[in-house]
Amino acid sequence: MVVDLRQEKRKPRLAKPTALQNICKRTKRFLGLFFPPRRNVRAMKLYLVRHGETVDNVAQIYAGVRDSPLTVQGVLQADRLGRYLAASEQPITHVFSSDLQRAVKTAEALLSAQTNNDGSVPVTVRQLPTLREQDFGFYEGKPFYARQRDSKKSGKDAHRSQHQDEPGFQDVESKESMSIRTNAFVAGYLSLVFRGLVSEQPPIVVIVSHGIILSHLWRSVLAMFSKHTVSLAPGLSVGSGGVTPLEYLGGWSNTGYLELNISYPVLSSRPGLTPNDVASPQPAEKAKQENPFTLPASSRLAIRTVNGKEHLRGLKRARGVGSSQHDEGQKKIESFFKKTKTG
Repeated sequence: MVVDLRQEKRKPRLAKPTALQNICKRTKRFLGLFFPPRRNVRAMKLYLVRHGETVDNVAQIYAGVRDSPLTVQGVLQADRLGRYLAASEQPITHVFSSDLQRAVKTAEALLSAQTNNDGSVPVTVRQLPTLREQDFGFYEGKPFYARQRDSKKSGKDAHRSQHQDEPGFQDVESKESMSIRTNAFVAGYLSLVFRGLVSEQPPIVVIVSHGIILSHLWRSVLAMFSKHTVSLAPGLSVGSGGVTPLEYLGGWSNTGYLELNISYPVLSSRPGLTPNDVASPQPAEKAKQENPFTLPASSRLAIRTVNGKEHLRGLKRARGVGSSQHDEGQKKIESFFKKTKTG
């Protein structure tokens, strides 16, 4: 019997993949570009918070770099937010604030609600001039100017044209200047939190600042992500359907907050970095780049709450004293009306 050796060595032919299998394979490869495997992923919760109500807010006075104090109502708002976050979140790990007292006092109120067993607070507030409000220049301390009906200019613009040639006139800080400041904060401070040491507890970062500069800070944060990686919580319509761009989420109420969930791959960490030990920001020249700091393409940003005010439900203004400046030497207004226990 003659054996055909060529037939003995011949391997069985594999069946060709079907059209459906080819489509599934290509689809899986395509989706992998946008949704890579989630290995070594970290999570962060980020809150952008506006300070509590101030004396100048009530008086309708321009207060950018002017250090306007909180009212009694503003202190109550901050206390409410502190208790709300303490009840709904893990302990805050990082707190940054403007160095103006209305932001600092608000940030301290948030931390005071998150005390350790020994009564101490877990972290301290990092106060930064970079997070100050827009400088209103000539208009600091002056009342709001109403828009004139017969003019296409705003009241402020009309007033500027009348006074810009006066000696000592200082114009309002530009949008470009504010963007440089917020980019510098992201590159010099927030980036270090992303590069912090890996721990079991995800970072919970709170930034307390001012209404206008927070809008610029939000755009600096948004610039860290690719557009297709940003999502909105169910029920949020801001920035969807092309009606309002994501870059413009609206204003902040007093102690209103923007809540963000961020997931990102583990980045190269800096040894020894602690919540209270962050480096100085990068020079402003480096922050002039459009995206001074970006996260890997697999990072995700979820917008959970816009101008959150749940903590203010049921809070009424105290008659007579609610709009007055808060006096730290007095008891809190909530305890003022409580009956003293005897016996």
